[in-house]
Parts: sequence; C-alpha cells; structure tokens
Amino acid sequence: KNIDSLLQCQTWSLHSLVCLFPSVPVVSEETLAPPQNIHVDKWLLTWTPATEERDVTYTVQYSSFDNRVWKDVPACVQTSFNSCNVAFTKTESEYGCVMLRVQAERRGLTSRPVKACSRYGDSCTPEVRLTARPGSLTVYLSENHSMFVEHGDNAQHRVYYGKEGESLQMYEDGTSSVTIHKLEEGKHYCTKVQYIIFNQPYGLESCTQCEVIPESRHAPKQTEVIVAVVGVVVILAFLISAIAYILIFHHRRIKLWLQPPCQIPDHVSTNTIIHTTIWSYCIHINCVAILACLIYIHEPLF
Repeated sequence: KNIDSLLQCQTWSLHSLVCLFPSVPVVSEETLAPPQNIHVDKWLLTWTPATEERDVTYTVQYSSFDNRVWKDVPACVQTSFNSCNVAFTKTESEYGCVMLRVQAERRGLTSRPVKACSRYGDSCTPEVRLTARPGSLTVYLSENHSMFVEHGDNAQHRVYYGKEGESLQMYEDGTSSVTIHKLEEGKHYCTKVQYIIFNQPYGLESCTQCEVIPESRHAPKQTEVIVAVVGVVVILAFLISAIAYILIFHHRRIKLWLQPPCQIPDHVSTNTIIHTTIWSYCIHINCVAILACLIYIHEPLF
C-alpha cells in the first residue's frame, strides 16, 4: 500500500507540473537560402538556385511604382523552373515598368525575396558603361531615352556607388554621364543606376558593375613622400652634428693638417737662398755697398 500511495503521489505531482508549465512550441531556426543572380533580359527573368535540392520551388512577384503592392506572376507561382516570362507586366504600370523579385519555397519554408536587376539597357533600365581613372570613376549614361523626352528635366539618373562588398547607399543624380571623385586608388568600387522621375525611383536598377580604381603612375604615394622627406632630414641632421663636433673638438688638429711643410723644397737651390739673403742685407746699406753686393752676387760662389 505504501508503494501504491507513493506512485499515485508521483503521478499527481507530474500532472500538476504539466498543468503549471504547459508545453511551449519549438520554433524551427531552419532557413532557406534565397535564389541568386536574378536578371531580366528582354522580359525574360532568370535566376540561379542557391541549393542543389530538387524539391525547391520559386514564386515570382511584381509591383508597380505607384502602389508598391507585391502580386504574384500567375504563370510563375511555385514553379520548379529557373526562368519566367514577365512580358505581361508591361500592361500593369503606366510606363510599362515594374519591380520584380523572386523567393524560394520548400516544405513550408520561404526564403527572403530578392529583387531583380537588368543587365542591359531597355525601356525601363539605363544602359551603363564605366571608365575608371586614378581617383575617379565615370559612369557613362545617355539622355536619348523616352523618359527624358516625356518628362524633360524631371527625369534623371540616380547613380548608387560604394566599395565592393559594401551596401551601395551613396548616390549622385545627373541627366547624363556622372563622374565620382575622391575615390581611393587601388580599391574596387561598384555602381548601379536607376531612373528617377520627380525624385522618385522608376524602373529596374541596372545590375551592379565594379571597376578597380587605378593608381597614379606619376604622383608618388603620400607614405613614400613622407618617408623620403624624413630620410633626408635625418641625414642632414647627422651631417651637421658630425661637422660641428669636428670643428669644436678637433680644430687644433685641423690647423696642423693645413700648415705648410717646414723643410725647403728640393727645387730651391742653395745659391738662390744665399743670393736672396745677401740682397736683403745690401738694401739696408749705402750705394757703394750695394754695388759691391751686385758684383758679388753675379760672381759664382762655387
């Protein structure tokens, strides 16, 4: 009886705990990788699967720039293909331009949607060419487009740019080609361009393009200039210190080095020395003595 009572007590305790702490649903942290390389070319939308699993499907959605409401493309809902014809969306917007995106689906999981871009210029996307120069990047664009004809100065290009791998948040607006200055040399910079009408984005963005900013061949780098200047200053300081030390502490030895030799040079003869001495003596006495000196000097001594 004691054992049965103990079991009943334990059973009652477990039921009490279940009532006090109801089961908590487990949220799955599993995510689905989104599709990649989503491009539009002549109204054909293509993408690359991010996973090799076969039971993944894709849904294509579009949205006009007027209401920003995303709708499914009827022919491309949970499709197993990697492409979709979106030509019918031309009738869904005033200028025939819409935003497009694709998301992956598998077993109740849905990836984040990824927007499409256009690799080539068309009626909704500008054609873009890049030229990189030391410190700058020029984005070549054209005003020869129907949007500029219809809207005039109210239509512009918005050029997004930034370093490769970073979010392209900075931008510059222009009706024609745009040059971006003060870029770091030797680094990769990327751009994408979109039409804007009345300062509002319109049409698909161009696909991101990147260029490396070349380094200037003629202008040395700032670090090299600093190192060269410091090196010259150090050398000059050392030379000045060495010269000052020698002049202060070894000036007597320098004077000895600069004195002429005390011995008579070999090319000076003994007769020349005697004649010079006698002539120096004679110029201090009278004329008779001078005459005698002259006669003596001209006579050979040896």
